This record gives sequence, structure tokens and C-alpha cells, in this order.
Amino acid sequence: MTQFILGSTYSMTCLYNRPHFYLLEISLFLCLTTTVYAQEQQRIYNPIPLEYHSEMYDRLSDQDIPTGEGGFAKDYWVKLEKGDQVAVDLMSDEFDSVVLLLGADGTTIAENDDGPDGSTNSLLFSRITESGRYIIRVHAFGETGSGNFRLKVTRLRPIGH
Repeated sequence: MTQFILGSTYSMTCLYNRPHFYLLEISLFLCLTTTVYAQEQQRIYNPIPLEYHSEMYDRLSDQDIPTGEGGFAKDYWVKLEKGDQVAVDLMSDEFDSVVLLLGADGTTIAENDDGPDGSTNSLLFSRITESGRYIIRVHAFGETGSGNFRLKVTRLRPIGH
């Protein structure tokens, strides 16, 4: 009798000492491992939906997306239409904020580090040239930085509309 352990929780027992039974046991283990790995990969990148004229209070931490530069980022997605003019306002008292607007293909449409008021908050304005889903990326300036923040996306309209 041979016993196989699958992960740390499951085990199977093989009553016959024949090569084809071992192959079945190993194939089952690889299948289970591949399935779990695929399920984990689906959860790796999942931007948070964001609506117009809404404020999002959130926290940037080392549990968010690594930037590859020593810091972390948090992504939100928003549907924008051709001709929209948007303002993205990012404020934090706990870190020097940076906000990016990314196209569906990952290209940077606009970026802002410090707003016009002289603070380390970020204020980004952009005119949308193509309808689609856009990513708003929040991160801290430099290699480190985390903490609470407020993110607001506003569609700008001419007065009287």
C-alpha cells in the first residue's frame, strides 16, 4: 500500500504497486495544483470600479500592486466617453500622491504629481479622445509611501448644461 499526499490537506492511498496507478496519482496531483494556480492568477489584477462624481476613500499599502520601483499602486477603472473632460483629484495627508490616467492598452494618457495649490496632493485634467475603459492609478511619489487617501473623479461640463 502506498500513500500519496496532495498539498498539505489531502492524501490518496494506492492499493496496488503498479506503475500506472502511480501515474494516475501524480496526474491528479498536477491537475489539482494547476487548477488552484489558475484560480489564484485570476485574482492577481482586478481594478476597483469607480463611477463619475463619486469619492472613494481607500488606503494604499504594501498589499497593493508592486510598482517595480519599490512602491505600491492601487488601480481603479472608469468608463469614459469620447469628448469627456475629466478631473481626477487625489488627496492624502499621509503620503506624497501621484495619479495616472491609463488607456485600455496600458499607455499613460495623463499624469500628475503635485496639484496647483502647492501641496503634495494630485490634480489631473484630461480630455478623452476615445470611448472605453480607463485605469486610474494611485501611488506614492518615490520608493515608499502608504496611508489613507481620497480619490474623486468628476466629469467637467460647460456652465449651463
